[in-house]
Amino acid sequence: MASGSPTAASSAVENTIRLGGGDGAPDFTLLNQTGQPVSLSSFRGKKVVLYFYPKDDTPGCTKEACSFRDNIGFIDSADAVILGVSFDDQNSHQRFIEKYGLNFQLLSDSDKSMAKSYGVYVQKNMYGNVSWGIERTTFIIDRTGSISEVFRKAQVDGHAEQVLESLRAVA
Repeated sequence: MASGSPTAASSAVENTIRLGGGDGAPDFTLLNQTGQPVSLSSFRGKKVVLYFYPKDDTPGCTKEACSFRDNIGFIDSADAVILGVSFDDQNSHQRFIEKYGLNFQLLSDSDKSMAKSYGVYVQKNMYGNVSWGIERTTFIIDRTGSISEVFRKAQVDGHAEQVLESLRAVA
């Protein structure tokens, strides 16, 4: 069966991992905007806001990142860190951070392996154009490395507030 056939595409979507509350968060090591390796396991003992977004410096992604930037004090006070993940390279991340004064790390998942392991690499259909990409999703990970909450297809407006509320509920 050809990989481009509808049946193959459908089965690829059906076989996507769907992590949820109570699942262990898959560990990873990705490079940040300065080329430094960042691993989830290095944040054990802290809460982690792990958010996947489609692309640097696009309207929705910029609004989401700036909302997290503007709420960093609340996130810090909840003993949490924010990690943003997209397929963009380190140079793109660095420009995005500098342009908007972002105060958290952005990680480059250039081979899409992390997005696949978290089940956020999905088939999208926009105006009849079918493609694969990141489904805007945020994972709240507790101090032990377990997922406490997942926001799939996150809506940018009000999302930072949802995340803060969730962080307050996590021990």
